[in-house]
Amino acid sequence: MKLITTSYEDGIKKIIVTEHQSEEGGENNVVNLYPNIEYQTIIGFGGAITEASGYIFSKLGDENKKKVLELYFGEDGNSYNMARSHIDSCDFSLGMYEAMSDPDDREMKSFSLERDEKYILPMLKAAEETKGESLDFMLTPWSPPAFMKTNGDRRFGGKLKMEYHKFWAEYICRYIKEYEKRGFKVSRLTIQNEPLAVQTWDSCIFSGEEEKVFLRDYLYPTLVENGLAHIKINIWDHNKEKIVERACATIDKDTDKMVDGIAFHWYTGDHFDALNIAHDLFPDKELLFTEGCVEYSRFSADQLHNAQMYAHDIIGNLNGGMTGFLDWNLLLDEKGGPNHVNNFCDAPIMADTNKDELDVKLSFDYIGHFSKHIKKGAKRIGFTKYTKDIEITAFKNPDGSVVLVTLNTTSKSIPVNVHIEGNVYKFEMLANAIATAII
Repeated sequence: MKLITTSYEDGIKKIIVTEHQSEEGGENNVVNLYPNIEYQTIIGFGGAITEASGYIFSKLGDENKKKVLELYFGEDGNSYNMARSHIDSCDFSLGMYEAMSDPDDREMKSFSLERDEKYILPMLKAAEETKGESLDFMLTPWSPPAFMKTNGDRRFGGKLKMEYHKFWAEYICRYIKEYEKRGFKVSRLTIQNEPLAVQTWDSCIFSGEEEKVFLRDYLYPTLVENGLAHIKINIWDHNKEKIVERACATIDKDTDKMVDGIAFHWYTGDHFDALNIAHDLFPDKELLFTEGCVEYSRFSADQLHNAQMYAHDIIGNLNGGMTGFLDWNLLLDEKGGPNHVNNFCDAPIMADTNKDELDVKLSFDYIGHFSKHIKKGAKRIGFTKYTKDIEITAFKNPDGSVVLVTLNTTSKSIPVNVHIEGNVYKFEMLANAIATAII
């Protein structure tokens, strides 16, 4: 068994790699792993290439550009295979924008991806070149163009006007096709980012019934008409506490075939049991984490706390049935932006572009304990543990290797005896540390 441990003490990060041989073991301090008990299959891990991320990336020197790409998408980095971006602007844009804003242009002759081409697409292209293949790529709208909305504004919620339902569906299809014309494969789509949030930035409200009607009568048929039936549609794309209610409101006998997955965020607490319930009710649907970040308006810059928050949420989500993980901004500046409404946040990698310096946060390493070792196609397996003081999840990779990720947020070391198929592997879980065992 190979054990990789990341600890953090006095502001110093330590990564320790050790080998453990099979030993005799008793009944104490046991973590049992059951590779023949299988649950969901993993799609992958990734993060968001926002306009803000692309802009900061463009300001880096060539050496640091390469370093960011290798850290996220390289074989020796976090091995991301997924990415997400926004249709038109979001809060992590340099300002609000739309691909077209003319209500009289029903043929979309003025439609332009000029903003995407400047910062988002170059970073996406570089990421795919580093990966050596197309990423599993998702697009999400934060708001329809202002002229399509009841409040005439990209901000402050508002709703999609009824007379624009078909045109908005066509607009989304045009956006996807423009990406495909430029050689980028779009594999996934969410209908609306945070459909119950009225924000001071780009936002739009959809009730469960409204999301269902738009999907059933407009979006899905328009995707089919445009030869885009291969795009996987994810509903909800908001916090976990209402995932069950939204899934029940949107998925019925008519829309079931149209919905591939349910997307969710982390901003209102754990609610891991909500994922379990959603999976039990809709076992054929993907459960995709599509956004989470450390907001400076709510949390401090404590690296250990923030990294542990990521690991705790990832473990709970995986054990609840999560099939894929998409972090928020891949890269931000030293202030946590740019953001056109000053909604600054932390990111796993941040950069001071004036000095051309990178700051790789502890959260990056914590995420890597999952994304580096739990491969696409891996299946979660059964386990038991002897204490609440450690959090764990376990997976079996397509090559048969078993991956155990263990989190210790206490200030004491905790002994662990891993029992698997007649073998026992003993190790000490360091205080305030995360460890990944590969068997």
